[in-house]
Amino acid sequence: MMLRIRETNILDLMDLYGEEECKAILSSFACPFGKDVEDFIHRNAMEFAKQRIAMTFLVFLEKDEQLHMLGYYTLANKFVSVSGHMLSKTMQKRISRFSQYDTILDRYLVSMPLIAQLGRNFKYDKTNTGFTGEDLLELACKRIISVQKVIGGKMTYIECASNPKLHAFYSKHDFVVFGEREKEQNELTESPVLVQMLRYFKGL
Repeated sequence: MMLRIRETNILDLMDLYGEEECKAILSSFACPFGKDVEDFIHRNAMEFAKQRIAMTFLVFLEKDEQLHMLGYYTLANKFVSVSGHMLSKTMQKRISRFSQYDTILDRYLVSMPLIAQLGRNFKYDKTNTGFTGEDLLELACKRIISVQKVIGGKMTYIECASNPKLHAFYSKHDFVVFGEREKEQNELTESPVLVQMLRYFKGL
């Protein structure tokens, strides 16, 4: 990316500007094709960060001494159950090093980072900024890799709507399906079923 990109932890933004100004900055985010992504950044991101439930990182373009919010991603550490029969033999071998295996249920119980939210700001046309959803996913994965170099681990996962375009997007970036789950009542997503996909970081 030939852009001057800045990433900011939402807690640091609140410390720097205060909560009201932070809310104003977040209100500039618009995602008409993902209302759950828009609702989360407007309504929940600050509180989730303060409670350390999930941490949001804001991505800004620095231009003419001003910062323009291009998007955000949210990370959380979760335990997840992975069905063995959904994975290739190679992936089973890889995941076994970081998990507990239940022989009766044929499931791996593993703790790994969840990319809980990933949203590009449609207020800015990507043809003008050059910043894409792929760039945003790359930033999220790079941050996870940097953390795992300190605490260990080589995987991350996402949960997305059952949508062919989303499936193709994540598959292109080495995510593989390992299961699905029904939406919980308090979740903002409009999709009744969420597809779960994981990525193993090779070469670490």
